Amino acid sequence: MNAKTYLSIEEINSLPTVSNTNISEDGKNVAFVKKTTNWKDNTYRNHAWIYETVKGQCTPLTTGEIESTSPIWSPDSKEIAYLSLAGSGNNKKQQIFVASIDGSLRSQITNETEGVSAFKWEPTGKGFYYIAQSKESKAIKKRNELYGDFHHIGKEYQNNCLYYVHKIKQYDTNEHEESVVDQLTDGKAFHIYDFDISNDGKQVVMMAAPSSNMQDYINMELYILDRQVGKLRKLEIDRLLGRNVCFSPDGSKICYSASTREKDHYKTHIQDRTIEIVDMNTGEHFQPITDMDSTVIPLRWTTKGILMQWQNKMSYVIGLLSENGTIEMLCEKDSFIMDVSITRDGNHLSYSKALPNEIFEMYLDGTKITNENSFFEGKLKSNREIITWLSSDGFEIEGVLSTPVEFDANKKYPLLVVQHGGPAWASFPIFSNCFNEKYPIEQFIEKGFIVLEPNYRGSSGYGNEFLKANYRKLGIADSGDVIAGVDHLIHKGIADENRVGVMGWSYGGYLSAFCSTTSNRFKAVSVGGAITNWITYYANTDVPYFIKMHLGNDPWTDPEIYKKTSPMTYIKSACTPTLIQHGDKDVRVPTPNAYELYRGLKDQEVDTELIICKEMAYSPDQPGMNVAIMKQNLMWFSHYILGESMKDLRVLYSQDTEG
Repeated sequence: MNAKTYLSIEEINSLPTVSNTNISEDGKNVAFVKKTTNWKDNTYRNHAWIYETVKGQCTPLTTGEIESTSPIWSPDSKEIAYLSLAGSGNNKKQQIFVASIDGSLRSQITNETEGVSAFKWEPTGKGFYYIAQSKESKAIKKRNELYGDFHHIGKEYQNNCLYYVHKIKQYDTNEHEESVVDQLTDGKAFHIYDFDISNDGKQVVMMAAPSSNMQDYINMELYILDRQVGKLRKLEIDRLLGRNVCFSPDGSKICYSASTREKDHYKTHIQDRTIEIVDMNTGEHFQPITDMDSTVIPLRWTTKGILMQWQNKMSYVIGLLSENGTIEMLCEKDSFIMDVSITRDGNHLSYSKALPNEIFEMYLDGTKITNENSFFEGKLKSNREIITWLSSDGFEIEGVLSTPVEFDANKKYPLLVVQHGGPAWASFPIFSNCFNEKYPIEQFIEKGFIVLEPNYRGSSGYGNEFLKANYRKLGIADSGDVIAGVDHLIHKGIADENRVGVMGWSYGGYLSAFCSTTSNRFKAVSVGGAITNWITYYANTDVPYFIKMHLGNDPWTDPEIYKKTSPMTYIKSACTPTLIQHGDKDVRVPTPNAYELYRGLKDQEVDTELIICKEMAYSPDQPGMNVAIMKQNLMWFSHYILGESMKDLRVLYSQDTEG
């Protein structure tokens, strides 16, 4: 009989993920998306699944190469609509399809040249509102193809539009008429991020920015489209908006996620958000919950109240909010619920939830309807627990500590620190592959490491004071939180102070780079998709506003704060072996950041390796690339902390960097 082992890197990347739930209005059926790995094609496959209460089982709506996402039940709960690729060759785009519940009959509703990005049923079920590229943007795309994108930088952007399609094609008839499509907005200076439809179908509310340029993301405004007269008007709201908007059941009010202070404040300050409501009859704006110290997201306005979601430290919870500010909890306070759908009457809901040390499952009215964690049967699995420590200035910091099945509290283990991105995000005690496709924690554990994932200051879920405690202190204050966590485990006697490594991607990569150049506490560092020089980043990224929010100004006005918080400022003190990984198509954190750190480390004669992942953007979209990145990290820390031969490791893991 073979001894149990932890998940291999390939198995970690084969874990199924369920998300994107939608419950039928009668509360009887649930649709959701299941993501699986297809190793033959080196792709991830997404298929909509249907759970029918009467059958008590889940069945796929599509299978094989015909994928499906974004399932939405018809208003009468009898049909299911979804997005699926249509077209020929390499020109396949996402289009709206409608199918019978068993998926045996289906019809294509749209035929957009560049595909559909989002859609909703019209409340009567006679048609669909959807978002697709505007006609103006199609012309821009053609010019870009002729002259190159550089020709239009800062001048023109490919915006989208809201369309309405009358559902004429039917899978259960011989009708072959073309669907009638109406363009409802102008794409010249109007890019939609979110929308909702009133229950009577007469109004559409939209969150839209002047362009698709990410620099305009903070300039989103709310617009109301009156479908009867075809009139579009802007609501005067001086807030930063957060891509969540919904109508009240009677259509007289709108609820949305908004900043707590006026928009101008956040040009140079970190944003905090709450729920705001506007009465369209009186123009009154009010925030019903002012005493909740957390970012709150509205999801749907039901007859029983507003379904909302918020993070409470390492939990994600849901509740119903009444207009007077009272909240009815819909789950336990330590739940981790990421994806929620509720019926219009508020009586039934479905959601995806993960328990500690588990991956996500789907639930209907509190009852689990999937069994994805069966994937772990016959395998060892690390244990994740929440620990706390104090930073040097008195902040209480939490983190997730992963330990082996046979953990010995009297033994000193080599320690690896995995830092989350954001910074306004967090690590959680659920199975980490749900959010972490770069670092193979299970394989680290099998190798003999313990792993700490700290929620340093600036992380979400710990209140606004904690969220903003990193303002103009990036790298300096939060790296102190991380090192304090390392010291805590060393003091407890379970971490070996001479065998500690640190890693992270995006902002977690920035923190790792900061540790690489400012500290000699670590034996090895891995820097992924990271900012290494804030001025270089400001000049190259698609989100320069993000930097001004955290550092207080642009680099030309306040160069000292950019210098003080940049890892490259301290490059002459760097001494830690550093692995650098970066995608060559990353526009959020462009590759000059990686090259700058690599050249600086080489000039200081520090052991370093730069791996540029071809055709990879901010994150990998191929399981093979994820495996390669994970193996690179496993080898790096096995060599520099455990002393294993790099040559032997490369042979063992059949390394293919694709870099």
